[in-house]
Amino acid sequence: MNAVPAGFAAAPAIGPAHDRLGRPLHDLRVSVIETCNFRCPYCMPAEAADEAGLGSTGRLSFAEIETAVRAFVRLGVRKVRLTGGEPLLRRGLPELVARLAAVPGIEDLALTTNGSLLAGHARALREAGLRRLTVSLDAVDADLFRQLSGGRGEIADVLAGIAAAEAAGFRRIKLNCVVQRGINDHQVEAIAERFRGSGHVVRFIEFMDVGNCNGWRRERVVPSAELRERLHARWPLRPLEPAYRGEVAERHAWCDGAGEVGFVSSVTAPFCGDCHRARLAADGRLVTCLFAADGAPLRPFIAAGEEALADRIAALWQARADRYSEARGRAGQGRRIEMYFIGG
Repeated sequence: MNAVPAGFAAAPAIGPAHDRLGRPLHDLRVSVIETCNFRCPYCMPAEAADEAGLGSTGRLSFAEIETAVRAFVRLGVRKVRLTGGEPLLRRGLPELVARLAAVPGIEDLALTTNGSLLAGHARALREAGLRRLTVSLDAVDADLFRQLSGGRGEIADVLAGIAAAEAAGFRRIKLNCVVQRGINDHQVEAIAERFRGSGHVVRFIEFMDVGNCNGWRRERVVPSAELRERLHARWPLRPLEPAYRGEVAERHAWCDGAGEVGFVSSVTAPFCGDCHRARLAADGRLVTCLFAADGAPLRPFIAAGEEALADRIAALWQARADRYSEARGRAGQGRRIEMYFIGG
């Protein structure tokens, strides 16, 4: 039994939910907004942006999100990550962070952002109770970064956001890089070099076939094993044990003591067997797999209250048997929910 971290209260006593494959419900990713200020081709290309807008009434309110999180905690969730779209576009986000940080049972409250607006929000988020940050960073070359963001992003803004987060007290920021062959794979060493010794952790992620609009082709996937070999040839690496069961990144340490690096291999080494993540879309749908075709509406149950909602979530989770990455290529592949609706 893990001790409750300082600053957090114990969760309400209730039995954890398990799915049909015995996987517990432990992590929740909450998309607070479905829009973004970038137009990254693998997530929200410009041609898909017009389909994304829910409007303020279509999104869950902060009160609805808090009710939902409390219900998920009843069923075993201990880690909550706020995502988007770009979550820093959601007005008043520190208020939501403060509300969720006060929910008994939450042991880890994190946020994923593209970092472009982070400089203006990092301190308020930290003071509200946010514990961890992940920043998406697919290039450090300014021209390529601008191109990969659909002409909307500047690497200088992201680096300023990271610096502001450091000043606000965030340590060990995760930096996620989605690697595509022929697009940004030549940036891998440059990104690793930029953050080696910084205390932050770069994670290289295989290009995945999330959604329908990202033009995914298997030949553009750069296997993690290939990246490890390249990096090891320049800066020797040694493997690390997982920090917990179900950790998505395979961790390695730089042998010279410059920190660690991670590799997420959803395509070449799927980890569905230990997946314990649920996703709450900005419109209130429960999505039980990153590659799902749709989600189950929870908003009516949220309105009915925490207990009724927990019962509904438990029933949906207990029916879950998702294992898309393990079955990729063997199962029928219809349309899938776009990543900007449910976060990464």
